[in-house]
Amino acid sequence: MKLQALIFDMDGVITDTIKLHDRAWAQLALEENVPYTRAESDAIRGLSREDSILHIFRHRSLDDSTIQTMMARKNHYFLDYLQEMTPADVLPGVRRLIEEARAEGWKVGLASSSRNVEDVLAKLDIRQSFDAIADAYTVARTKPAPDVFLWTAGRLGISPHEALILEDSSAGVEAALTGGFFVVGLGDPALVGAAHHVLPNLGDAHLAELLQAITA
Repeated sequence: MKLQALIFDMDGVITDTIKLHDRAWAQLALEENVPYTRAESDAIRGLSREDSILHIFRHRSLDDSTIQTMMARKNHYFLDYLQEMTPADVLPGVRRLIEEARAEGWKVGLASSSRNVEDVLAKLDIRQSFDAIADAYTVARTKPAPDVFLWTAGRLGISPHEALILEDSSAGVEAALTGGFFVVGLGDPALVGAAHHVLPNLGDAHLAELLQAITA
């Protein structure tokens, strides 16, 4: 095995935008008189905005115009909350792993289902750390389809089996595995047995230890 690239998901991996998304979804659900619970939050993690709408409001019949309006409202709330974010909100371990990957001559990518990648990276002042960035605008199919990872790997000039993915959602892990990548799952114990290795977070993670874990 000769890995040559590290590819990050964004939400929940690079930074904790999950809490901002949850606030935005909760606000929309409250206005629409629909419950939004922890279970709902977990179920939509890693999904596109439209797929999240279809899940949260699955008991309603929604036409395309209504879906588009709801998506715009939710995104407006999220962007308002995003103004609170600073470079200090990059999660522990992320910058260190990027530095370790660079020291090994690896390329570094980011592959997310979000439509707000550029806004988030600007607030974190970390965009320059990535050689390739893919988001929901880049590919036709988002996670759990592997397209966003495959596109990123192609942009980096490497094959799927040459990249290690860092993901926190079941949809993202499924996408990585379907695409033929190695994947480390983060946070969710349910990812054990799916991802090649699972950690609670990247706080104490080092690249050499990740490589050892996925080949054990």
